[in-house]
Amino acid sequence: MKILQINASARSAGANSTRLADSVSARLLAQNPDAVVELRDLASAPHPVLDEPSLTALFTPAEQRTPEQNARVALDDALIAQAQAADVIVLGVPMYNFGVPVQLKTWIDAIARSGVTFRYTANGPEGLLTGKKVYVALARGGLYRDTPADSQVPYLKSVLGFLGMTDIEFIYAEGLAMGAEAASKAFTEAEQQMAELFA
Repeated sequence: MKILQINASARSAGANSTRLADSVSARLLAQNPDAVVELRDLASAPHPVLDEPSLTALFTPAEQRTPEQNARVALDDALIAQAQAADVIVLGVPMYNFGVPVQLKTWIDAIARSGVTFRYTANGPEGLLTGKKVYVALARGGLYRDTPADSQVPYLKSVLGFLGMTDIEFIYAEGLAMGAEAASKAFTEAEQQMAELFA
């Protein structure tokens, strides 16, 4: 089993979402001792955002690209290959201003490529990153689960599903900014949720 863990926090150390993602990966390893975990920390190794030069490079035929354009496309290619090779993907996702971090959006923009990870057919779009299990470890300062203010879960369900990843488990640690007692309770409940998932 190949496990790809994506840490999407802007902090490379001490992030609550990374703590949760680490716990998910540890439980996966406990059940699959021969598994390999590949870690991509988007804070310590940020991926370039999708900007005009990036788009120009992506839409330029490979044989016509400049060396700089080839290098830029190769960065996205590496993330795509990593996602394609993974059997399980673990996402550590904090909530920033009601949405996903720019670090995660940049990763999604990199791996979403027409004809490679999805394609349009006569019957509509078809995701090509299929057969994968996804665990999304969500860390929030407030309480948003199952409320209209939670834009993260609908967005991630939509975009991951669009790419073919429909087997998704969401793990929640909420109320982390509401005092020490609330934070402790949040992590306890998240660990209980994981224990049930991996029972």
